[in-house]
Amino acid sequence: MSNNLQSGQWDMIVVGAGTTGLPAATFAAKRGGRVLLVEAADRIGGTLHLSSGQVSAAGTRLQAEKGIEDSPEQHLEEVIRISRGTINTELARLVIFNAAEAFDWMMELGFDVQDQCPSIESAHERYEVARYYWGNDFGLSVLDVLETAMREHEARGQIKVLTGTRVIGLLQDREGVVSGVELVDGEGVESSVAGKNVLLASGGYAANPAMFRRLCGYRLYVNGSYEFAQGDGYDLAVAAGGYLRGRENYLSNFGWLLEDGPYPKEILGRLNTFPESRPPWEIYVNMHGHRFVREDEPSVDAREHALLEQPELRYWVVFDDHIFHNAPPIVYDWSREQMAESFNTREAFRKADSLESLARSIGVSGDALANTVAEFNASVAEGSDGLGRRHLPAQIAKPPFYAIRQQGGSLSSTVGVAVNEKLQVMRPDGAPIPGLYAAGEILGSGQLQGNAFVGGMMVMPCIVFGRLLGQSLVEF
Repeated sequence: MSNNLQSGQWDMIVVGAGTTGLPAATFAAKRGGRVLLVEAADRIGGTLHLSSGQVSAAGTRLQAEKGIEDSPEQHLEEVIRISRGTINTELARLVIFNAAEAFDWMMELGFDVQDQCPSIESAHERYEVARYYWGNDFGLSVLDVLETAMREHEARGQIKVLTGTRVIGLLQDREGVVSGVELVDGEGVESSVAGKNVLLASGGYAANPAMFRRLCGYRLYVNGSYEFAQGDGYDLAVAAGGYLRGRENYLSNFGWLLEDGPYPKEILGRLNTFPESRPPWEIYVNMHGHRFVREDEPSVDAREHALLEQPELRYWVVFDDHIFHNAPPIVYDWSREQMAESFNTREAFRKADSLESLARSIGVSGDALANTVAEFNASVAEGSDGLGRRHLPAQIAKPPFYAIRQQGGSLSSTVGVAVNEKLQVMRPDGAPIPGLYAAGEILGSGQLQGNAFVGGMMVMPCIVFGRLLGQSLVEF
């Protein structure tokens, strides 16, 4: 490491130059602090290179300009409603009551928010008030403003950025006070650096199959997370005396269409299982050959929780030749011809001349699938479905029969490091570890979204907490 890196003590060492680390370093430098920003990847930005970058904030200037009345109180009430009270209310309040100021700051820096924002639209449960925002270049739009702000202070010598460098340990005295970090650079050279405060902003573990299974209890099915989301910060926090929480809030989305090969599999595409945009013609059956949710259930949260109860978070979308040729193609951006070419040539696409053969092909009981289809066909004939499904356009009766496999999974980290209201890493007895903070995805979605996917409550907390830590929560 360079000599100037070793000279003196840093006011703040930030582990991870992503959505949290960048604003933390920026605002600490604004206060006159000397900041060392350490990033394992060869470039800064973290998950913003992959993220949709969607944020939520209530009481923003943009809302006021568009005549939208909103408040942090309303926002918090809605987050509690959507999560059914499973969020960490203390941390959520800290985010929500500081979100408008953070968003307005981003706008002042030139955040290129899309014209339809603030929006009420969401891939998950909707807010009742339009407070959802995203940039034209999605996560990269967020990165653009955060990097611009940070680079200004780097140019002044207030921030030192180290890329391609991992933090492999924390310096800690007998009283448990954290006083710096141990580093290893890309050439394998190790060194120790002193710092008055250390912020773990190193992201989640969703690219680490072993840690994902250990912490979530599920196999990592989907390879769609940032490759550096290896959970290093979790190990550092626990080794320093901290603990993890939030496992009970694990939630899968409603399924991905995945490539062939071993798990975790690459994402091949997405099926349109949103009944508001494409009412379902098909049925969804689990690994027992049974339907498990009404396919036109309007609540995506209800559909996701229904899938959570199914073996291996997996199901098959089953239909017949009439539906194949008359329903809108169910795979986003695929033509009917593209789908036809995939049946029996890709793992996730199966086609057979009989329901018994189709069942054998997808690994479910032939009798169970036949009975499920027969019951559904009777529902179509009667115009009344036992699961409450309302859209019943056609029976599944004309061979050949088809099935497309959907695999549930999560691209984010549910479990997180336990922190207090000052974002200090806590021991199991609730005592803070002096000098050690954590923020960002390392806190886990289970604390800030509960057992739901709450719009904007992944990216916004990262930005807000980074700002707050840099502004005032960290003491120099």
